[in-house]
Amino acid sequence: EVQLVESGGGLVQPGGSLRLSCAASGFTFSNYEMTWVRQAPGKGLEWVSHINSGGGNTVYVDSVKERFTISRDNAKNTLYLQMNSLKPEDTAVYYCAKRNQAGFNDYWGQGTQVTVSS
Repeated sequence: EVQLVESGGGLVQPGGSLRLSCAASGFTFSNYEMTWVRQAPGKGLEWVSHINSGGGNTVYVDSVKERFTISRDNAKNTLYLQMNSLKPEDTAVYYCAKRNQAGFNDYWGQGTQVTVSS
């Protein structure tokens, strides 16, 4: 059974940092691209970033470039999102998702809340 479990969210002041983790199990983690997606209060899902299976290729939505860094540790079956210089507009539930071979997110975690507020 595929499981994705996010952690690391919380309340942080503007300009602060958080590191999200996503522990994966039930599939060969190193074979799949992974994605972070967020949902702000009252808004739809927004793709944030994805990383290829080996970790050498990453892509970001413009609003988080230069502030967020996606990475993975295939030995630990864990995906990360380092978030720096956080802004109130980054407030959202953050989900990690596994991408299937067709490029679609087929499994999702339960999400972790990130709140940026003074």
